[in-house]
Formats: sequence, C-alpha cells, structure tokens
Amino acid sequence: MFDKLTGTLDFHGKALVLRAERQRTIASNIANADTPGYAARDFNFKDAMNQALEGESSAALAQPSSAPDPRHLPLNASGGSLGSSLGYAPQTQPAMDGNSVDLDRERSNFVDNSVRYESTLRFINGYSRTILSAISGQ
Repeated sequence: MFDKLTGTLDFHGKALVLRAERQRTIASNIANADTPGYAARDFNFKDAMNQALEGESSAALAQPSSAPDPRHLPLNASGGSLGSSLGYAPQTQPAMDGNSVDLDRERSNFVDNSVRYESTLRFINGYSRTILSAISGQ
C-alpha cells in the first residue's frame, strides 16, 4: 500500500536527479563555448529515465567507486555521474577551432530544462501537500 503512495514520488525524484545532471552538462557546454576542440555533450533524457526506472540507475548513475588517486579527475567529460550515458551533441555550426558548442541551442536547452525541473519540483511539492492533507484528514 505504501509503495503505491510513494511510486509517483520515486518517479519524479529520479526525473529531478536526471534533470539536475542534464543542467550540469548543459552548463558545462556553455562554460566551454570558447575552448578550442571542445565537443558539446548531452544525453537523451528519455533513455536515461528508462534506465533509471528499470533499476539500472544504480549502475548508470553511480559515481566511480575507486579512483587511483583522489586528486585525479574523473574520466567522463562532464565530471557528473552519467559518464557512460553521455553522448556528443550534433554539431550545427562548424567552427575553425573544432569547438562544437552552439550557444543558441545550449541556451535554449538550458531554459527548457530549467522549466521542466521547476515543474517537476512543483509537482512533488503539490503531491506531498496532498498526501499530508489526506493523512491529517483535512
């Protein structure tokens, strides 16, 4: 019975984690817009969410468990936790320095992801309030 109440929250909680990770990836792309040879990264949110729902999230979202030295940088480009799921964003504006970041696309993705993050957060808050009012009998 309790799992039916928390199933929706689990779903949206996983979505919130993935949205935050995508925001971090997009911010990294924007920060490296002037870095020569930088390849823009992104991941397919739908595929990542399916992985998270199938229980593969522990493998796909886990931080590397053992690094040779704690001062070493992680091998994935974003420094985040989706290292194996990250792909390269399509290059739409070729640059002479080999940088594949399209700032217009990245800004658009950033705003879109921010709105979706906020709406997921609002849904979680509303659902929590609904459950609390049902428990308190109001």
